[in-house]
Amino acid sequence: MSKAKLIYLIIALIFVVSLSPSQPATYQFLLIDPSARASALGGSFIAMRNDPNGMFYNPALIGTFQSTQISFTYLNHLMDVNAGTLSLGHYLKGIGNIGMGILYVDYGNFQRTDEVMNPIGSFSANDFALTIGTAFHYDKDVIFGINAKYIHSSIAEYSSYALSLDLGIIYEIPSENLVIGASLLNIGQQFKSFSGILEPLPREIKLGITKKPEHLPAYLNIVFHKVNDGGTKIFKHFQNFTFGAEFLMSNNFQLRVGYNNRLRRDMKMGATSGLAGFSIGVGFIYKNYQIDYAYNSIGKNLDGLQRLSLGIIL
Repeated sequence: MSKAKLIYLIIALIFVVSLSPSQPATYQFLLIDPSARASALGGSFIAMRNDPNGMFYNPALIGTFQSTQISFTYLNHLMDVNAGTLSLGHYLKGIGNIGMGILYVDYGNFQRTDEVMNPIGSFSANDFALTIGTAFHYDKDVIFGINAKYIHSSIAEYSSYALSLDLGIIYEIPSENLVIGASLLNIGQQFKSFSGILEPLPREIKLGITKKPEHLPAYLNIVFHKVNDGGTKIFKHFQNFTFGAEFLMSNNFQLRVGYNNRLRRDMKMGATSGLAGFSIGVGFIYKNYQIDYAYNSIGKNLDGLQRLSLGIIL
């Protein structure tokens, strides 16, 4: 099969899947941006090469790692909810590139009461996902990737869990400094729920590109999210998009800006959305270390979200 036929087949399959109706889903924490760099770019990260956090958006990006890398991220969410991620990219002889990612959300402790509101102790709630993936080259320009994912959620003594897969592809056009990416995330099944009624996972299709203009030291990204939403109206499948730009100010410093159209629309209050959906961030590189910071505005009268990431090249 030629490369062109292969790409057309994959795009056709994605659109067939995207026409199936989406449903309200559980495990929404899986949609959290896992790193400061990705968050600063508005989540437009489906085709950004050589970053271990790319595997959360598109497992094919595992195939672009050029060295062993590890990344830690901390997020202070609303209402003092704490979240963190750990991602690792590594080459194994005889297997190829592998990736591992952990996403953890701690909702804190809550007071437990009896039926007449007398305190009788406390309980906690948290979410956890473990992702392991790999990627392989179809040829020098096309990479496929796959993740296997274990998802767990707990509230007090109750818990739920699920298993899922992520599939992804990237197509690189070196002569144009262009990378095209597509991914289908969270294809799987919940096996245990809190209520006894199994719920769907937040399945999502992403399509996007990363372009490095010839005379501009920057990476420009645009990604369409939730392409599987929109029903039978084709244009509505592309109503949720993000844009990001990473400016390479020097070999050691990057400036990043982003925009999330869906977040801005969802957080609109009254006649205005304020700065909801806009994000900004910076990255600093020193030898084998990289520190990234991001600030995401989520609307009027709400504190923004701040993320801090530390990356290490081993």
